[in-house]
Amino acid sequence: MSDTRRVVHTRHVLAVKDLAVETAYYLDKLGFEHDFSAPGWEFLSFGIFKLMLGECPDAMSAQESGDHSYFAHVLVENIDDVFMEFMENGADFAQHVANKPWGLREFSVRTPGGHRLTYGQLIDE
Repeated sequence: MSDTRRVVHTRHVLAVKDLAVETAYYLDKLGFEHDFSAPGWEFLSFGIFKLMLGECPDAMSAQESGDHSYFAHVLVENIDDVFMEFMENGADFAQHVANKPWGLREFSVRTPGGHRLTYGQLIDE
């Protein structure tokens, strides 16, 4: 690969039915920061984790996709602190924090539209 080819960052792109509700959830419950807006779009960040929410009121909901509603696995530091912050903020948990047999301590959250994210940390850290 050429030295000139380098990924600066990526953004996960999610179709959401209610942009205002979803944006508020990410900001207020999950601690994301607002980067900028464009008509029908919100651009958010949680550290280096970048997210684009696009308003698609007629799209299939994430709940309808079942297990395919998981869209990200986010490795963090201090997972118990992140879990407690989300809990204090009133996040909707799909799974509470626990050690997993694959060597990670993880928890999962659900958004109002049904998208699910898993946060994890290596148990050795």
